[in-house]
Amino acid sequence: MQPIFESENIRFVRVSEELVPDYLAMVNDWERVGKLIGSRRDPISEEKERRWVQKKLAEGAALFSMLEKDTGAFIGNIELMDIADGAGELGIAVTAAMQDKGYGTEAVRAMVDYGMDTLGLRRVFLKVFPDNARAIRVYEKCGFREYDRTEDDVFMEVTK
Repeated sequence: MQPIFESENIRFVRVSEELVPDYLAMVNDWERVGKLIGSRRDPISEEKERRWVQKKLAEGAALFSMLEKDTGAFIGNIELMDIADGAGELGIAVTAAMQDKGYGTEAVRAMVDYGMDTLGLRRVFLKVFPDNARAIRVYEKCGFREYDRTEDDVFMEVTK
């Protein structure tokens, strides 16, 4: 797969139907990944995931799969969503096997740079569950600052 951009240890490639088994293993791992990226509880089917990939490709979404440079192993997906007025919302999911290895921090920094330098964004924002302390630490290391909080979400941003 041809990388769209790279960081030190990660190749960022377009999402692909070829990677659907990896996506399903990640998002359907409820305890270690799935519960951190949404409110659904039912497993996602292969057919639904393939439709999602096709839709995102047709939209030209700023959505990338992350592959480890040395091995080609799947790390996760990262996206800038709802891009408008110089801002975009960041979303990231990292497989359980690739967590706690620095890939999340590296990926967030690279995606913010891509959004600002390539897409011309001035602001990248996100929301994270308040009990996801590990993710909040990653975002803070990457320059994000909290600007609002509810019972359900912490809202963070980084600006240019």
